[in-house]
Order: sequence, then structure tokens, then C-alpha cells
Amino acid sequence: MSDTRRRVKVYTLNEDRQWDDRGTGHVSSTYVEELKGMSLLVRAESDGSLLLESKINPNTAYQKQQDTLIVWSEAENYDLALSFQEKAGCDEIWEKICQVQGKDPSVEVTQDLIDESEEERFEEMPETSHLIDLPTCELNKLEEIADLVTSVLSSPIRREKLALALENEGYIKKLLQLFQACENLENTEGLHHLYEIIRGILFLNKATLFEVMFSDECIMDVVGCLEYDPALAQPKRHREFLTKTAKFKEVIPITDSELRQKIHQTYRVQYIQDIILPTPSVFEENFLSTLTSFIFFNKVEIVSMLQEDEKFLSEVFAQLTDEATDDDKRRELVNFFKEFCAFSQTLQPQNRDAFFKTLAKLGILPALEIVMGMDDLQVRSAATDIFSYLVEFSPSMVREFVMQEAQQSDDDILLINVVIEQMICDTDPELGGAVQLMGLLRTLIDPENMLATTNKTEKSEFLNFFYNHCMHVLTAPLLTNTSEDKCEKDFFLKHYRYSWSFVCTPSHSHSHSTPSSSISQDNIVGSNKNNTICPDNYQTAQLLALILELLTFCVEHHTYHIKNYIMNKDLLRRVLVLMNSKHTFLALCALRFMRRIIGLKDEFYNRYITKGNLFEPVINALLDNGTRYNLLNSAVIELFEFIRVEDIKSLTAHIVENFYKALESIEYVQTFKGLKTKYEQEKDRQNQKLNSNRFRRDAKALEEDEEMWFNEDEEEEGKVIVAPVEKSKPEDDFPDNYEKFMETKKAKESEDKENLPKRTSGGFKFTFSHSASAANGTNSKSVVAQTTPATSNGSSSKTTNLATSVTATKGSLVGLVDYPDDEEEDEEEETSPRKRPRLGS
Repeated sequence: MSDTRRRVKVYTLNEDRQWDDRGTGHVSSTYVEELKGMSLLVRAESDGSLLLESKINPNTAYQKQQDTLIVWSEAENYDLALSFQEKAGCDEIWEKICQVQGKDPSVEVTQDLIDESEEERFEEMPETSHLIDLPTCELNKLEEIADLVTSVLSSPIRREKLALALENEGYIKKLLQLFQACENLENTEGLHHLYEIIRGILFLNKATLFEVMFSDECIMDVVGCLEYDPALAQPKRHREFLTKTAKFKEVIPITDSELRQKIHQTYRVQYIQDIILPTPSVFEENFLSTLTSFIFFNKVEIVSMLQEDEKFLSEVFAQLTDEATDDDKRRELVNFFKEFCAFSQTLQPQNRDAFFKTLAKLGILPALEIVMGMDDLQVRSAATDIFSYLVEFSPSMVREFVMQEAQQSDDDILLINVVIEQMICDTDPELGGAVQLMGLLRTLIDPENMLATTNKTEKSEFLNFFYNHCMHVLTAPLLTNTSEDKCEKDFFLKHYRYSWSFVCTPSHSHSHSTPSSSISQDNIVGSNKNNTICPDNYQTAQLLALILELLTFCVEHHTYHIKNYIMNKDLLRRVLVLMNSKHTFLALCALRFMRRIIGLKDEFYNRYITKGNLFEPVINALLDNGTRYNLLNSAVIELFEFIRVEDIKSLTAHIVENFYKALESIEYVQTFKGLKTKYEQEKDRQNQKLNSNRFRRDAKALEEDEEMWFNEDEEEEGKVIVAPVEKSKPEDDFPDNYEKFMETKKAKESEDKENLPKRTSGGFKFTFSHSASAANGTNSKSVVAQTTPATSNGSSSKTTNLATSVTATKGSLVGLVDYPDDEEEDEEEETSPRKRPRLGS
């Protein structure tokens, strides 16, 4: 099986008329009992598995193309191809196929493609008329030839016969000689006939004819014939474009003449398919399938030949990274690699794997790191495209490189930080490049495509690296524009001090500006008073929206790392500053970030939000939006509706206790009333739990006393002695304490109603607290002084630890929210019947 003559690739034609590689193996022809006939078997060279088992059907039309290809159809929409490494192997298998079908191996196709409507006519044809008689190739016969070629296109069998006749008689070269004569004589009618003839020959879909037509000798005349479309008033100038406008650039001289010829041929044939020939109709879409295959296999061959020439690729990389290389030359080198990678997309997975491994071995990623920091916009754009091919193919390969790089280099020159810097510094007003780079970053940090092995977990290793070395670069513009001395409304839009001229000046050649120095807060907000103000506020807002989109993705997919980062940087508070933006899309991005956090229903996040009073900017945005019915209004309402439906108790209590008076006038949805109802139901449930616990203790004490009395009565043998029963203290105290509790509660409720402020026409407005201590858990006075129902005497409530979930004031009941700790306390109370209910001191 190691015989290279039998080594083949198996291809199938997909729905997009593209060839898919099914694997490489060795082919044999043998009798298969299950199929009851001679069959083609291909076993994978890697593991010996069966790639193909196909019976050689006596009626199937097999085609031999380009000396090393055998193509056939097994079903109406299932085409197969075997691509042989050597011509000898192809000839050997072709003989086996012809032997089974009783054909002469010299033919290029074993069966005529007959449709049902022609079968009877074909049977009636005399055996001698196997070829179509072609008119003599003369100027006065061009109309007759054109009619013949056009008439056979609807008949598969006649197409095959015409193709065979054209091939055998060398007819195409004679036609092209007539084209030159017609053009010299300016014979317009003859040129129009030649257009129809050549176009019809292309639609015969025969690889053997393509090899003649697309040879160096003939291809330009073929293009010339296709310029004279009768439907056009003036002929096109395709030859002028191909010879004068389109320039073949050799970044490194190509010494292999065969490779050079393949590149020229592929470009010109692609031009014929994409530019010259009209888009085929539904009925013609299969007419050019062989032309598509011709281009496909040419591209595969070009990539393979270049990949095998390591001297050529090494020289390209050497010049690309050489500081002495001039800018024009470097631009051509990068564009070469871009096209090289684009060609590689025609390769199948295993071949593409070898291709990119070759590039990685030669140093494609360090080279990209250099060229992505250059001044030339075209070079950076091409480098980004190359980087996208690499990330799309193997994000793990890129991640492995940057983690190894981090052990040897500073953060400022890491490839990912260079990519982030390019995203931040995109000069396109629509940020097209930044959007592309953001998508690549998201692919790199997506845990779904990270590998987990027994020895190591790529996810934990890479995310640790990213959050330690790269996250500060990504969030720098966001933190800069939301710093505490810039929190006035729209400040970041009016006084944006993010120096584009300083930060976004790409480094030339190797010397990159470091992200840590170029995007750090110290350099931007510090003593540099001459930083330019960004002239395009909309562009700035777009950039911040992109960063927020990436951070929102992190919240959804990175649990531990992003949570620590948000807590340590107080990131949500900074993001919510953007709720003041005049750009609604940016405010919505900030709101979406918070919505994703709340959607996790993580009590750590909930505690962080309530301690920091982070609903303030959201509610302020809702009130500022007024009666406008827009996306911002709907998004805010949906946020609170989610909290209500999911019954997130800690957030419900916080919202009702601190903001309900500002929200109760919103009646076009029942969301806020529903939150109040949920809050009161939970409050009542807690009260009932406390009371039921007390009644259970009292009933238990009474039962014990009764049992004791009956026991003593039996012991006295008929003497009725009623022993004095001392009232248990809980039973004795209960009525008094309960009455005191109810009186205190009623008095407190009336006092709250008197102390609550009346809503003015201007509505409620909250001041956004920027206290870091609130977020870090230390007690701080709430800035929402007028809106807390649980306060007394007009004093501000204290922000307390949500582990006990209490906003405690004098006379109010403790334990409004049910947490696991409460269940433990209930168990303690049941075991200690004399423990009093907890009341506010």
C-alpha cells in the first residue's frame, strides 16, 4: 500500500459547487461481495480506515481529466473525484474501470451522458456515426459552426460528441486563427459568430478542451473572442486590462517556470469566469462546474508548490522583517502573504493545517507583530487580514505564541496588546478595522474553542495571562473617560482628553509604542495639559461601545476572572457613568453590561450592586427619558421586569426601599407595583415565620405541662390533686410583647407616611455616589436621603451588609429577606423554646 502510484486524494462536490477533500489514502480495485461487483476502495494512509467504497457501475460515466484526475457521479447531486499523485497510478485505475465497462482505455470518458428523452434516438443511430461532422474552418462557415455549437448545448450526448470532434481535429486552434483574420479585416459579423462559438465551447464543460484554450498560446485569443459580445455596442477591452493594467509582481523572483505559468493561467481563467462570462442561470449553473474545478485544482497546486519551496518562503520572511526593507517592498510582501493565505482557503483541513504550521514555523506571528505597528494603513490592513486567517484556523496556535512571548517580553510589545492598540487607534470614522479586530479578540478569549487536556487547561492558563497582561490595555479608554473627576453629564464627550495624536501614532517598523505607556491613565489624565481633544465624539462613543461589547462577552463567558476584575476596579460604577451619554446606543451598551451581570443571579454581584447603590444612574436615566417610548425606556423596564420575574430578593428589597417613591408613578407597566408586591409578600412571609415559630414554642410548652399533670394524677391513685402550673415565661410575656410589637409597627408606618417627601413636578433625581468605600463594603451614608421608606426622623439609612439583608432602623423588623442563614436561626429557635423573637432595638 506504500506504492506512491496508488496514492490519491478523495474529493466530493458540495452544494456550493466546491470540492471538499475527504482525505488521502491508497486506491485499489477489487471484487466486493456486498456490492456484487468490482469496486474502487480507498483506505486512509493515516489509520487504514475506509474513505471510499464505490462499485464500478457499467452504466456510470467516468471522466479522465488532466492525466491525474478521475471524476464521476454516483447520484444526481453527488460527484466524486480521485486526484492521483502520479499519472501512472491514474492510468492503471482507468484501465480497470474501462475493463469493467468494456471500453478502450484511450477514451477520456467511458459513457455518453444520455438523458431519458434521447435514449431511443441514440439506439437508432448507426454505430459509425459516433462523431459529429464539423464544417470546414473557414470564414464563410462561421455562422454554420456557431449554429452547430449552440444547438448541441441542450443535449448531453451531442455535447460529448462535439467535444470529442473538436479535440481530435485540433479545431480550436484553427478557430483562433480565424479570429485573428477577422480582427485584422474588422469583420464584425464574423467576430460576433466567434463569440458565440467560443462561449459555447466553454459551456461544453470539458477539461481537455480547457487545457487547449487556456494554454499560453491560446488564452489571450480566447479572451479576445469573448470581447465581441453581439449585445454590446462596443467591444470590451479585456486583453488591454490583462496585459497592461494588471501587473504581475514578484516579491521574490520565482525561478520555477511551471509555477509561474500556473499563476498566470489561474489569474486569467479566474478573470474569464468572474468578469467575462455572464452569471449562469439556474439551468446553466452546471455548465461551468469543470471550469470551477480547473481553477480549484490550480490553486491547490500553486499553494503546494510554494509551500514546498522553503527557500522561497524563508527569503520572503527575511525581507519582511528586515529593517532595511523599504516601505513599498514591505507592502508588496505583506500583500503577497495575504493572497497566499486567501489561496490556502481552497485547501482542505489537513492540508491547511500543514500550510499554517509551515507559516508558524517560519515565524509568521512575530512578523505580523512588526508590520501591524507600521505607519502604512494598507500594510496594517493586510496584516490584519492575515491575522484573521490565522485566528480563524487555529486560535490555540495564536494563544500559545502570545503566552510564550509573555515569558520573554514586556507587556507593551505583546501581540495581543498590539492588536488592542490597533483597535483603539482605528482612524476609520466607522471603525471598520476596529470591529474586525474586536471579533478576533473575542475569538481568542472565547472558552468554547479552548482545549482541555489531562496535563493542562488552556482556558485557565490563557485567561490568567489575558487578565494579568492585557485587560488593563483594553479597558484604559473606558476608565479614562469615566474617571471620578469627569463624571458630569456628557463630560467624556465634551472634554475628551484621550490623546489620539499621542496614543494612535503607530510605531514604525520594530519600535512599537507601548500600550502601557500610550494608553495609561497617568499619561492621559495627568500633567499633560496639551493633549488634543478628540474632534469626533461619535467615533469615541463607538470605540467605547466596542469595548463594552467585549466586556459584556467576558461577563457571560468568564466567571471568576471578570468578577474579580469588576470588583477590584469598581468597573460597573465606571461603566454606568456612560448612562449620561447623549449617544443612546452607548447608554444602551452600558445598560446591557449591567443586565448581563444581573442575569447571572450571582449574589456576589447583587451585593456589590446594592452596596454601591448602582441602580441610581439607571433610574436617573429612566426619569430623564421622561415619557418617551424608545429603546432605552424598554431596556430599563426589561431589566426591572427580569428582577421581578426571577424574584431576586436582595435586589427587589433594595429597589423598593430606596427608589419606589420615585417609580410608583410609572403605571403604564405593572413592573414596579409588582416589585412592591413581591417585597411586601416576602416581608409578610418573614413575619409569619417569626410568629409561627413563637406559637410552636408556646404550644409545645403547654403540651409538656398537660402531660406532666396527667402523669401526676395517675400516681396519686384516685386523689385529685391539681398541681400548680407555673406559667412559662414565653407564654406569660407573649400577649404583652405582641401588643407592643403591633403598636410599634403601626406607629412606625404612620411616621413613615408623614416623613416621606411629596413628589414635585420635576420628579425625583438621585446623585450618583462615587464612593469606593460603598463598593468595598464599608458603611457609608446613602446619598438617597429623601427616598428611603425605612428611615426615621429624616436621617439617612446606612448601607449594611447584604449577608443579613437588612436595612435596619429603629422600630423596624429584622430579616426581611430569606437567606440560608435564616434557616439555621430557625433551627436554633426550635431547639430553644424560651428564646424571644428578635425585635428592633
